[in-house]
Amino acid sequence: MPNRKILIIDDDADLSMIISDMLESKDFAVSCAESSEQAFDMLSQTNFDLILLDINLPDSSGFEICRQLREVSNVPVIFASARTSETDRITGFDIGGDDYLPKPYSMKELLSRINALMRRTYGTSEKERTVSFGDVSVNITARTVTRSGSPVSLSLREFDLLAYLCEHKNEAVAKDKLINEVWGAFSMVEPSTLTVHIRWLREKLEADPAKPAYIKTVWGVGYILEDK
Repeated sequence: MPNRKILIIDDDADLSMIISDMLESKDFAVSCAESSEQAFDMLSQTNFDLILLDINLPDSSGFEICRQLREVSNVPVIFASARTSETDRITGFDIGGDDYLPKPYSMKELLSRINALMRRTYGTSEKERTVSFGDVSVNITARTVTRSGSPVSLSLREFDLLAYLCEHKNEAVAKDKLINEVWGAFSMVEPSTLTVHIRWLREKLEADPAKPAYIKTVWGVGYILEDK
């Protein structure tokens, strides 16, 4: 299974490095931001699986970051802060935080909380995930695609888009949801970019891209991967 991606948002660079080293030793992929500006820039480029978020930041607050994030994403958030009052903890949960860890904390407890939240959010199965439609087989775990048994080459974004549609097969998915999930919650991607990527997928996977049998447009909503 691909490494889970964690974003640490904390202006204490030394602490972030210690946490990053520990998490990377446990096969997580870790990025660090020291301000909300850096955090939003990273969030616009990468879809993270979990965010470890301090409250006191030089240019904003963790609470404000979480509020904005919850408008577009359900990514798990753990607040990690020296602010330990009941009011702060309640605020953290009320605005969408999933856990609240008071500083100072041990690396062992942090890892335990991260693993527990990952299990609740994504499950524990390491089983290979494969989705098929027509003559196409998509191995989401290995990030491979075949059509009639032959490999299909997809770009990073093309695969991420296809994988999301596969995981929501037979469900209509809104355009803004697809953009948020594939390009990032704070990306500036235009709907036309999504349209182009859908066209490319159809050209590679559909027998007749002009009349798609599987990757269909749902007018007024977005797209659906239909295989009934």
